[in-house]
Amino acid sequence: HRCLNRSRDCVMALTAGVVFVAIFCSCAFRVSAIVTPIETAVSEVCLGCICQAVSKCNATIGCSDGDCGMFRITKPYWIDAGKPTISLDNSEDDGAFSRCANDPVCAANTVRQYMSKFTKDCNRDGAINCLDFAAIHTYGGYADDCTIPLDKDFLEDFQLCINQIQGIDVRGSFD
Repeated sequence: HRCLNRSRDCVMALTAGVVFVAIFCSCAFRVSAIVTPIETAVSEVCLGCICQAVSKCNATIGCSDGDCGMFRITKPYWIDAGKPTISLDNSEDDGAFSRCANDPVCAANTVRQYMSKFTKDCNRDGAINCLDFAAIHTYGGYADDCTIPLDKDFLEDFQLCINQIQGIDVRGSFD
């Protein structure tokens, strides 16, 4: 088996696979209890790879410097996404933002809703895909120009995740 050597690539692929399965299963079973379901183009693979590139999908990362959780969501981002909450929570409660951003399912739903609101073709290639969603997540939906190249470390982790899961090469799309 090619992952017996526990190389960085294999560990990242396995981590991304676990995150993909966890987010997909959790979303499928809990989304109706979190918020009203939405139509979205953000796949579970895309969510998992954004998560991997942002925080290595660290579910215990907590809040620091104004952002929270494995997707490093800010309060304005959460508000723009419609203030989704975990089941039975009140979006107007002081801790609702951090509870949602630190909950993998609620955080993933927040990203989906944010992307639904701010969908655009950042790299102007005629298609809206995961690379566009990564740029929107990184630069924000109000950014005048989301064609700015993504951070090298972010893009490397993102690319590796996408390659491991889907076998797609997205390099050069922002060059």
